Amino acid sequence: MVRGLHPRVVKASNAGPFTLDGTRTFLVGRERVAVIDPGPDAEEHVRALSRALEGAKEVRILLTHGHPDHSGGANRLARVLSARVPASTASPSSLAEGDELTTDEGTLRVVETPGHTRDHLAFHWLEARALFVGDLLLGKGNTTWVGEYPGCVAEYLASLRKVRSLVPEVLYPSHGPPLTSPAKTLSTFESHRLRRIDQVRRAMAQHPRVGLDQLVELAYGDSVPPRMAKAALASVEMILHHLRDER
Repeated sequence: MVRGLHPRVVKASNAGPFTLDGTRTFLVGRERVAVIDPGPDAEEHVRALSRALEGAKEVRILLTHGHPDHSGGANRLARVLSARVPASTASPSSLAEGDELTTDEGTLRVVETPGHTRDHLAFHWLEARALFVGDLLLGKGNTTWVGEYPGCVAEYLASLRKVRSLVPEVLYPSHGPPLTSPAKTLSTFESHRLRRIDQVRRAMAQHPRVGLDQLVELAYGDSVPPRMAKAALASVEMILHHLRDER
């Protein structure tokens, strides 16, 4: 990371099992500002963002993806700031790989990183050698949720490889602290996903007629808290799609 060049951060008060200590909204620029993931539709958070953006002459609101803890506040913030949102709150579909957005602190280049969602984006801050990774990675642990659509597992692994090829010096996830050892973090998340795929593969080989619920138990053991059970079920279901696609 370039010394002295770092984003401002406004953290939402929406801590939880999926959001860790809350969604981080990143601000790049002072007068020409990019707001990355405006967070939930919470009046307190939008007010905090509005205060942080005082003095801005141009604001672009960017979404890594459409989950409400990232995009819910976009329309409210846009109304407050009279800023143009470059994507709807449902999907960042108006941005594509290689698009560039300019701030007075440098350029953000769009990187398509599907897996967590089909339309997930990251933003490569070229001058800072930094990447805003949304939910592709979390700031703590070794996994994020990959279970939204058939094909997401293969796309997620490909996105990790793409991020590695950019050789960033720091990664900014939307949940948790910055990741200052990107290569190590990417290997950790990739290894975890490959291990989980292998666990499901072996469980299926040993119990070919087992149902999905039982397969989750075989793959995860008793490590899944009740509040995460639905997410684990979806994750294993998408791994089964992935294994069928491999044949």
